[in-house]
Amino acid sequence: MKQTNWTEKYRPRFFSDVKDQDLAVQKVRDFVKNFPKTVKKALVLHGPPGVGKTTLAYVAKNETNSEIFELNASDLRNKEKMNSILKPAIEQKSLMKEQKIILVDEVDGISVVDRGGLLELMRLIEYSTHPIIITANDIWNKKFSDLRRKTESVQLKEVDFQSIKEILIGILRNERKFISNDVLTNISIKARGDVRAAINDLQTASSLPDPSKVLIDERNKEMDIFTALKMIFKGKPNNALLSLYDSVNKPLDEIMLWVEENIPLEYHGEELVKAYDALSKVDIFKRRIYRQQYWRFLVYENAFLSYGISSSKNPNETKSGFTSYKKPTRILKMWLNNRRTEKKKSIAKKYARYVHIGEKRALYEFATVKAFLTKPEIQKELKLTEDEIEYLGKETLSNKI
Repeated sequence: MKQTNWTEKYRPRFFSDVKDQDLAVQKVRDFVKNFPKTVKKALVLHGPPGVGKTTLAYVAKNETNSEIFELNASDLRNKEKMNSILKPAIEQKSLMKEQKIILVDEVDGISVVDRGGLLELMRLIEYSTHPIIITANDIWNKKFSDLRRKTESVQLKEVDFQSIKEILIGILRNERKFISNDVLTNISIKARGDVRAAINDLQTASSLPDPSKVLIDERNKEMDIFTALKMIFKGKPNNALLSLYDSVNKPLDEIMLWVEENIPLEYHGEELVKAYDALSKVDIFKRRIYRQQYWRFLVYENAFLSYGISSSKNPNETKSGFTSYKKPTRILKMWLNNRRTEKKKSIAKKYARYVHIGEKRALYEFATVKAFLTKPEIQKELKLTEDEIEYLGKETLSNKI
């Protein structure tokens, strides 16, 4: 007899079953309840794998007696598929239920080079008559900048290992099985906030004659910027922080902007002074690296941005509770604008070489030839990068608006 998968068997069915995600639960509940009077027509649930993003959409479906129409973003990789699959789902009413929820799962699967899939998704959101819930691991990826403006973003945090352990204990009670406290603690900690992974490990352990013999590898997950900030601001300063940013998929310059924006949310008084002093030293070393090409100074820039900021807090006080960290505002916009200028210059340089003209002339004529450069065959011929193609797509969209 085939064994039932415990992750599906014990998937939460109602909002009260969802653990450790109170803010996200409230946001989803309000969004579905108040639609279409909501400010935005789509809600993005983002966070690491296994924290309950897809589950929350199905819980909302159960709570509101709705039909759910689920699409995986990897199946919607271009404009044609968006129109043939997603558009009819948005236009049609539910046949059997009171309302319909559209779930676009794992939007990370849509690439900027996938022939307009992401742009078409944003267009379809505008006229949807049903609430749209989108899930993503990393909504702060630069390719989603336009999508973030059109949607409301809700972060799901990694579930605390104690909460995971309580979930596992509840499952064992229902299954009438016993596993030692040490094994349960080991499973809960090594899951690193991934409830789904912990339940899978529990089921594996419970099937063994001796559950303590289960082999559990600690999840080597890419860390999001919010988790990194939490470790810096709330955790104790230690040597492990020196390699913390290696797991964050963002350049150090951008991480610096995130830290700068959120220091006032966590530090006050003398702590604030010390933190900004450490940040100023980061900026000094950054300038030395850029001006003198002393790349060995990168280790000092990283140390002040991690250990230096963390050690600025009062060692006799513990910072607990949940802080809603903010993305950088004006400074990030300036930085991104400089990056966009760099992309424009790099595209113009490739175009100039291709048509045998000077780079200055290519930049001067850029507005005229921009439409020509959006053709996939031309982009392939010029060997444009994904970032450069994304830049051209945004430029074309902004001109149409």
